[in-house]
Amino acid sequence: MINDILKDGEARMGKSVDALESELGKMRTGRAHPSLLEHIKVDYYGSETALSQVANINTEDARMLTVTPWEQSMVQAVEKAIINSDLGLNPNTAGTVIRVPVPPMTEERRRDMVKVVKSEAENARVAVRNIRRDANSDLKELEKEKEISKDDLRKSEESVQKLTDAAIANIDSVLQKKEAELMEV
Repeated sequence: MINDILKDGEARMGKSVDALESELGKMRTGRAHPSLLEHIKVDYYGSETALSQVANINTEDARMLTVTPWEQSMVQAVEKAIINSDLGLNPNTAGTVIRVPVPPMTEERRRDMVKVVKSEAENARVAVRNIRRDANSDLKELEKEKEISKDDLRKSEESVQKLTDAAIANIDSVLQKKEAELMEV
């Protein structure tokens, strides 16, 4: 039972770190990379569909993305979706290829993005702490029902704390990497 609680806590903490990495991957750093456009939804015959499912997204160079819709009829819809996204990008269409220039970020915008990144990291830390609280309460419940001893409870809580410390260390390293990436000119 204790092992199940620990494994569940470890898996959930890992998912929190993965979710943070995914969220930070969407944030613009001034360099063009395909994941920048992956979260954009396109109106595909009446249903909202991810851009990556209706078009091929490639990096042409450090400041240019190319989007090639699989159907020529989707060029206008894809272009409109990119314009309406919260990224502030202005695509240029040439036939069936949409070129999306990624403008360099200003120093002020970089600092704002760092604040957002720190906020996301703090949200991930809170999620990990909530998972720790849940695991500890499950362990205390087992001890209360006399299914484990006080010593087992103490050892298990120490294990949960070690998992928490490891997850928060992962979050901090992801945060430092993203901060360095954002502040790089």
